[in-house]
Amino acid sequence: MTSKVTLFEKRIGEALEHVLLEEQPLTLFDPARYILSLGGKRLRPLLTFMAVDLFGKEPEMAVNPALAIEIFHNFSLLHDDLMDKADMRRGNPTVHHKWNANSAILSGDAMVIEAYRYIAKVPTELLPDILHIFSTTAMEICKGQQYDMDFEQRMDVSETEYIEMIRLKTAVLIGCALKIGALLANASPQDADALYRYGINIGLAFQLKDDLLDVYGDPKTFGKKIGGDILSNKKTYLLIKALKNANATQRKEIDIWLSVTQFDPEAKIKFVKNVYDDLNLKSISENLIEKYYLASLDCLSSINVSDDRKKDLIELSENLMYREK
Repeated sequence: MTSKVTLFEKRIGEALEHVLLEEQPLTLFDPARYILSLGGKRLRPLLTFMAVDLFGKEPEMAVNPALAIEIFHNFSLLHDDLMDKADMRRGNPTVHHKWNANSAILSGDAMVIEAYRYIAKVPTELLPDILHIFSTTAMEICKGQQYDMDFEQRMDVSETEYIEMIRLKTAVLIGCALKIGALLANASPQDADALYRYGINIGLAFQLKDDLLDVYGDPKTFGKKIGGDILSNKKTYLLIKALKNANATQRKEIDIWLSVTQFDPEAKIKFVKNVYDDLNLKSISENLIEKYYLASLDCLSSINVSDDRKKDLIELSENLMYREK
């Protein structure tokens, strides 16, 4: 990435160090500070900075809404980990694992409130529009999480339903981060909407890549245990396609693995991965990722700024598509 993007990343890191820094009691705010300290890609706040910069405005105006987006994102991860009973996040113990479930719930609630405090710091004339997109997105993420939980009880989830779920759960916050940056920079409604659609498409590709890495990634770089989605019977694109494309024998064996409660984790991962390999699902998934990636670039190309200003976003898109973690 360019030195400019590196500076944005540094600025985000510095600002996050001050979030909830002096708040008491520690038992409420330590879990929030902990999850914020674990790093990660900081993709969403970075996109807000890059959106402001795309339209030639001062990136410093992105600080407060970028923090709001990152705080809200980490809140959603904190509660998501609790609901999924996940033990690891970014190579470290999850909040409910390090503390307990009640701490994860209450600290997450506090993070939502803190996120809105930062959103409220945007220029007064922009607050209604920014608050609208932020609140709409927050509700959509809750809907996406509910669909995700509903899918756990179903064996007939369609590809279309899955794509809509990840749009809500993952892509809309990426789109929101970009659109808020565009609103801050006084971009035209057409350009702000195109940038939002860019975010939706890159967000869909991003989540599909995450699903793929959960099965085919390197645990040393991925930051989570490989096969976690398989062990929890999560209805990912790969599993949905496997259930649809499997022959009778494969489907019967998959159903058995999905129904048993006592099993050897490594044996289950190995079996399901072998089915994915037999059905060529890695390649099929990569083709779908490429489809959304190219759609995102089409949206970006329609924005009325010079191609030179788009280079950082194009490079970031490429890095997301070909990442290993």
